[in-house]
Amino acid sequence: MSHGFTKIQEQAIPELASVAHVYRHDKTGARVLSIVNDDENKVFGISFRTPPEDSTGVAHILEHSVLCGSDKYPVKEPFVELLKGSLQTFLNALTFPDKTCYPVASANTQDFYNLIDVYLDAVFHPRLTPNTLKQEGWHYELEAPDKPITYKGVVYNEMKGAYSSPDSLLYEHSQQSLFPDTTYGIDSGGDPLVIPSLTFKQFMAFHEDHYHPSNAYAYFYGDDDPEKRLEILDAVFSEYEKINVEKTRVPLQGRFDEAKQVRKPYPASERLAKGMFTVNWLLAETADANLNLALHILEHILIGLPSSPLKKALMDSGLGDDLAGVGLEADMRQMFFSVGLKGMHPSNAIKAESVIFHAIKDLVENGIAAEDIEAAVNSVEFALRENNTGSYPRGLSLMFQALSTWLYDDEECEGDPLTLLPFEEPLKNVKAWIANGEKIFEELLARLFLHNPHRTTVLLEPDHQMAAKIAHKEANRLIKVKDSLSAEQVEKVIADAAELSRLQGEPDSPEALNTIPRLSVADLPRENRPIPTEEREIAGAPLLFHDLPTNGIAYFDLGFDLSVLPAELLPYAGVFGRALTESGTAKRDYVDLSQWIARTSGGIWAQPFAAPVRGSAKAASRLFLRAKATGDKLAETVEILTEILTSATLDNKERLTRIVSEARARAEQHLVPAGHQVVATRLRARTHAAHAMEEAMSGLSNLDFLRSLEERLEADFRGVAKDLERMRSLLLSRSGLIVNATMDADLFAAAEPELASVASALPESDAAPASGFPLDFPAREGLAIPAQVNYVGKGVSLAEHGITLGGAAQVVNKLIRTGYLWEKVRVQGGAYGAFCLLDRLAGAMAMVSYRDPNVAATVKAFDGVADYLETIDVNADELEKSIIGAIGEIDAYQLPDAKGFTALTRYLTGQDDDYLQEIREQALSATEADFRAFAEAVRVNAAHGDICVLGDSLAMENADLDLEIRQVL
Repeated sequence: MSHGFTKIQEQAIPELASVAHVYRHDKTGARVLSIVNDDENKVFGISFRTPPEDSTGVAHILEHSVLCGSDKYPVKEPFVELLKGSLQTFLNALTFPDKTCYPVASANTQDFYNLIDVYLDAVFHPRLTPNTLKQEGWHYELEAPDKPITYKGVVYNEMKGAYSSPDSLLYEHSQQSLFPDTTYGIDSGGDPLVIPSLTFKQFMAFHEDHYHPSNAYAYFYGDDDPEKRLEILDAVFSEYEKINVEKTRVPLQGRFDEAKQVRKPYPASERLAKGMFTVNWLLAETADANLNLALHILEHILIGLPSSPLKKALMDSGLGDDLAGVGLEADMRQMFFSVGLKGMHPSNAIKAESVIFHAIKDLVENGIAAEDIEAAVNSVEFALRENNTGSYPRGLSLMFQALSTWLYDDEECEGDPLTLLPFEEPLKNVKAWIANGEKIFEELLARLFLHNPHRTTVLLEPDHQMAAKIAHKEANRLIKVKDSLSAEQVEKVIADAAELSRLQGEPDSPEALNTIPRLSVADLPRENRPIPTEEREIAGAPLLFHDLPTNGIAYFDLGFDLSVLPAELLPYAGVFGRALTESGTAKRDYVDLSQWIARTSGGIWAQPFAAPVRGSAKAASRLFLRAKATGDKLAETVEILTEILTSATLDNKERLTRIVSEARARAEQHLVPAGHQVVATRLRARTHAAHAMEEAMSGLSNLDFLRSLEERLEADFRGVAKDLERMRSLLLSRSGLIVNATMDADLFAAAEPELASVASALPESDAAPASGFPLDFPAREGLAIPAQVNYVGKGVSLAEHGITLGGAAQVVNKLIRTGYLWEKVRVQGGAYGAFCLLDRLAGAMAMVSYRDPNVAATVKAFDGVADYLETIDVNADELEKSIIGAIGEIDAYQLPDAKGFTALTRYLTGQDDDYLQEIREQALSATEADFRAFAEAVRVNAAHGDICVLGDSLAMENADLDLEIRQVL
């Protein structure tokens, strides 16, 4: 026993270079998984089983609310104070259908302990009041007796945004259809129609029942002291006595005797007459490691590649625009598989379902091609060994994986967090079965898919009146509420809303703020950590080599200069990049090529890039062809690249039509969940040639292009093929090439001659840079979509007004985002989020909101930032927090492949180590005067900024902003 804990299990996991310890807290029964290794990016998480019983969103609202002040840290938003002044590499909270997780991460040990302390007090000792529920959940808003009453609340508007996304709706309906009798059959996030029925009594009871050590799953990962981990937890857990948490258990869903069908509407505009559908199967429990891995491989076999048999069958059917469904869902107690089509006429659902079953039956009866199995096994194994979690800390990914088996127990057995983390043995088993000729995947398809009656078909149909119906229903509901109130009750609603607004605007006391633990500026490193970069030359082209430990994986990028493309060809960049890797070559069709890539490498993909060059009106623009491979497969991966670059098929009408339709469908589906990105890209496009290119290649302008390209493929395919061939001749040459290599020195010694061979295979070209890319947007633009929320933006080119941005601006911006915008737009305005985006290279600014019920009020809030900066008391404490937060962003943690690519983009945009060090020093030496000076930049935005709003057309019309509105979806 150690610090009140008994060790239940200890296991070395060599494939993760870790040792895992599982503990049980003797007094409370709290569970702990402690993973010890050399990773400096340490992770802590405290999670609770929180299966809700209804769709009021109580678990989700509590997730927000416990971070709104606690006994030890009595400030309004401890979470925001940590965002302001921490070196955190991850800081968030997440609600799932059956659990709520509170993870933090930091590479700085003291910072890590600070984050843990605040989070532990937040979850166990939150200051929950009726006003907390009103702010984060919902409340009635009424300004005067003669004004209409409305709903307001952060989660309420977040979920209105989610319910405006057809993809989100399809996922929810698909999951709920399979689990009608368990917690997975309701919406843990909250249904906007149900959220206003949540009472404060229910809210408090849910916290009391679920937020207790007896129901807690604590997790540590990294290189911190493993004994101190237990000491920290025991100090908190020991305050409690053990309670019965039977009611938090997640039961198994009983099996259906026959398949079921579900039809649901979704809000769509007049121009959208297409539906979406999925076929969904309940599979098996998550906790069988061999089956779990086999199903992940089977998912890749079925839909992992453009050439995968089930995906190919669906796309070749011509019944829809793109694949729908999540594939394999393996984060709950029982796994399920979901696949279908989007962009499909609802009357074709039966045909599409028949396509799915015919494809599966064919695989069962005739067998799966050995090449498809080899490609899938290699891809899944590569991903396991690479353990590349992108911007997520690696330890966080492992926490979620552990919870997918740890969380679930019953009277007979405990949940085991280590079931899925060691992957060598299941991988060895699956490979052995395949080598022995066992038809494991065909057997799984027959048993779990073909002959499985626990299946649902979900059809989502467009309803052009649904948005109006929802708005009308909400309005009528609120009219009835108001009519039911006495004059005294009306006055109380007005007074309560005013009191909430007053409390939201009231600053925390200095004494309360001083309770939040943090580092000091003196604790921060004064020097940037340069990414090792060696400039070389290869076959006449520049090469950058980054000597970094990559665990035997070679990452390399080939960049082709997009500046040689004339304006009419630039929007093709994304389609052209996909055509290179997904249309086949002179030697093989796209099926063979897809299999070859997956069997050999960790992936080959194209990525357009455009960014301003420092101190210049010029753009650094490239089409990158990116690849990764293990050392033993390096030569063959380069062979694939060479074949793609020298003989890709660009005149396959069927493949190009499919690529364009998928790209258009994905761009349309992107509008609702990522509207803030669409607005920001649109505003930036006005500020620099590079951002104009970005808008043309990936913004709303590109969606317009893709829609017209779809029509042109039918009317003038020869012209399209001619354009693509012209792109190839201009773009794929040695003249505009740059090569980037990230790996260790020994691996690079083998890689360099291979990379020289692919560069040498490219022709020379004398193509000159083309002229600019003119974009003609209204200065006040409204982009209408069928959504219940809005994405509001205002932006300007500061450079045109003589204002430059340095490191101090990043410090000021930290306070703007986590101070004023958080308070005005999120807390008081009810939006889910708001951002101030600064572009040092272009000298530009944009302020953007996310899932916002407002339009004009948000623009007014953006314009009020200047007064805020000129009047706020930027005391030493607030200044220090902002500096620490800004340095945390500058020193953002990256995995080796991301470091290598970051170094490449810095090289292309003229950001050398001296410049980056200057930015750091400016941030470290920021003063109150910098905050006052930055008000000038905000006033320029207020006076001259363009406005772009994506959202509900009626909300935009009522905003009185003189917007030029057009329907885009």
